[in-house]
Amino acid sequence: MATTRELMVDDGSEERLDVYLANRLGDLSRSTVQKLIEKGSVLVNGRTVRSSYKVQSGDRISVYVPDAEPSHLAPEQIPLEIVYEDRDLIVVNKPRGMTVHPAPGSAHGTLVNAVLAHCEQLSGVGGEERPGIVHRLDKDTSGLLVIAKTDAAHHDLQRQIQSRTAERRYLALVWGEPSFNKAVVDAPIGRHPTDRQRMAVIKNTDRYTAREAVTHLAVRKRFRGFTLLEAKLDTGRTHQIRVHCSFIGYPVVGDSVYGAKDRKPPADYTKQEQIELAGLIDALNGQALHAYQLCFDHPATGERMCFEVPPPREMAVLIEWLEKHSNR
Repeated sequence: MATTRELMVDDGSEERLDVYLANRLGDLSRSTVQKLIEKGSVLVNGRTVRSSYKVQSGDRISVYVPDAEPSHLAPEQIPLEIVYEDRDLIVVNKPRGMTVHPAPGSAHGTLVNAVLAHCEQLSGVGGEERPGIVHRLDKDTSGLLVIAKTDAAHHDLQRQIQSRTAERRYLALVWGEPSFNKAVVDAPIGRHPTDRQRMAVIKNTDRYTAREAVTHLAVRKRFRGFTLLEAKLDTGRTHQIRVHCSFIGYPVVGDSVYGAKDRKPPADYTKQEQIELAGLIDALNGQALHAYQLCFDHPATGERMCFEVPPPREMAVLIEWLEKHSNR
């Protein structure tokens, strides 16, 4: 359904208009916002402006969001592990290596392509490229995702994520042995200042754009040179757990982007154990990060629903090996 959203700039921000709106309208991507601006569907103080316009405190912004266009994405018969499904939503266990939605370089073989072949209809709130997508997982992160079939379900699930009543918990195997049993990482995340392909904790928020990011960490198991953490998200920033774990000095095993690329097995393992361990880490083909639990209130019935799935085989085998070989 077409909607008009009204925003008042009251935070002293001087961000570009497209960045400001994408950061505050969680269901609209920056590219979607730019298209709306180009079409004249965004007014600032009653006037059309460019995407590069720098918002000022006191600006009144109106965003007209038209009805979603029918998706032109091709359904693809790709196996799905469906955990739960009804007329409003579907919960799937996404495998490592699958991109959630089409993007440059990954136009086919995505979760959206697979779900479109399974469902007759998905919510159009996410736009043509992201039908039904309420939240995302990185390509090489496995685990639970909820996908909306109706616009009403989509809006309600997004509201729950933004209000933090929906809970997402992950298992992360990290390098190192942290001294804490529980910790809260409260550090804003934005695009890396010099490498736009990466995210980073931004300390100078006056100069660089960043958004609040809060991750709760708890130790589940301790191994020799490694730790299995549970991570609970308050916010859902891109690469949040990976960035925060690296920021505090404990990068996720198998994460070549955020600090684990050159890590070697600890020297107090035997040579044979080091070889075995290195082989198990290589076999991950991605980071040892798994979204194992998802809880939310059903958007139609209000019933509290919780789902859990075990980590993928490669991650489970690595954890079992560490349990067996970590006795000192």
